[in-house]
Amino acid sequence: MVLNTDDPTPAPISYAQAAVLAVQREMALDANVVVLGEDVGRGGIFGQYAGLQQRFGAQRVIDTPISEAAIMGAGVGMALAGLRPIVEMRVVDFALCGMDEIVNQAAKNRFMFGGQGRVPLVARLPGGIWDASAAQHSQSLEAWFAHLPGVVVVCPSTPQDNYSLLRAALQSGDPVIYIEHKTLWGAQGVVDESVQIPLGKAAIRRAGNALTLVSWSRQALLCEQACDALAAEGIDVELIDLRSIWPWDHEQVLTSCAKTGKLLVVHEAVQAGGFGAEIAATVAEATGCRVKRLGAPRIPVGYAPVLEAESRISADAVAAAVRAMLL
Repeated sequence: MVLNTDDPTPAPISYAQAAVLAVQREMALDANVVVLGEDVGRGGIFGQYAGLQQRFGAQRVIDTPISEAAIMGAGVGMALAGLRPIVEMRVVDFALCGMDEIVNQAAKNRFMFGGQGRVPLVARLPGGIWDASAAQHSQSLEAWFAHLPGVVVVCPSTPQDNYSLLRAALQSGDPVIYIEHKTLWGAQGVVDESVQIPLGKAAIRRAGNALTLVSWSRQALLCEQACDALAAEGIDVELIDLRSIWPWDHEQVLTSCAKTGKLLVVHEAVQAGGFGAEIAATVAEATGCRVKRLGAPRIPVGYAPVLEAESRISADAVAAAVRAMLL
């Protein structure tokens, strides 16, 4: 069912429902917004399109064959023809089958043709560790896309962010790689439809002076847990949720680091070559403050719980890293 948000005191809704609401609003406002992908007609595998085909019809919420290259290629063509497609890849791991269309077509068209063609496409690529889903369904690849000129990269962590940032992505006019975490779909929160969040603007989740902690997506929520534990010890950490990986909020991060003199960047992705290195290097060059990264080891995510746990960055590990930096 599509949500009814006429209640003046809305109840919390899920991360997935917030996405449905955002798409519903944009499709109602702009007839050029369409959805295409596998299983979108029945609501998507996470319920992130629930009720939309019934409301807008099968010509705007389009079920496709199982071919990521064809889906992404069709989305690029639709965008160049004037539509605003939402291209559903199910999970970021499957998007690898459509990388040529993302890297060589969507990202480069505006530059190569002098702005004559634009690709206002939102590619939804759920990322991160998916419980008990093993190495081919649990990757965090945001750094790949941050390295790609011509695309915007977004990683929302809350229902409010998923609503506001998905609407901003659909209005941006450029290709957006939109990475929702695979295990956040049931996360609850109140969504204020009047809140607009520009792409590239971070959120200060917690103010503090002892150290700057930067993260995004689900890992930002675990960092909040670490901050709670540290606060009980009298350690006030400033937590910044980037929300957008590219462009990222240099000003917010640099201002905080200039105040605290210490930076810890935490991400679920493999630490080697992760986007945390870009943030750490930028901050070190600009402020000279002490920097450290905390990411996953360079191993595939295991299926067995004990192996999967080796790839996770726990709240305890974050708190321990903060304490070590304050010695």
